Amino acid sequence: MRRPKPDDLREWCYPFIYETRLTCDYEILTDELCCHIGVVLSMLPEEFADIRADLEQLQPLIYNLNGSVRGKHGIFEEDIEWLKARYTYYQQASEGRVTGFVLPRGPAPVPQLHLCRCTGKKIVRMLVRLEQEGRKFDETLPRFANVLANFFVTIQLPTWCEKCSEADR
Repeated sequence: MRRPKPDDLREWCYPFIYETRLTCDYEILTDELCCHIGVVLSMLPEEFADIRADLEQLQPLIYNLNGSVRGKHGIFEEDIEWLKARYTYYQQASEGRVTGFVLPRGPAPVPQLHLCRCTGKKIVRMLVRLEQEGRKFDETLPRFANVLANFFVTIQLPTWCEKCSEADR
């Protein structure tokens, strides 16, 4: 049974919060990722203007990813191509500096970027579950979400490399 909408709207945090389908869980995860990005932006040193600009551009795209399952499609091929280009930019910036697995630790905002990566993977998994549940959505959504999760790995590496000494790596 679905819980009724309360009479007092202060007791209702989100219009779809009492749904039993996974759509609401997906929307909460995308919202969580935007919040994590906000935390990263608040901690990001001024010298990382390129990362700041990219994260600021990503936040509205993530909300488009959010709304694309329930409502109007908002992630397009050009969004994926832009994100792939930014991924390649940061991957090249850190090439040869880190050659193995990176533990989720270090100076801020590196651990917070790891949280972004983890939440990005949860979004991909939730898309798998939504598809299994019978929800139809455009193929650009899981493609964008996968590149997004990978993107957070590439932007944490230049940040980490700049802030940590050789002994910390």
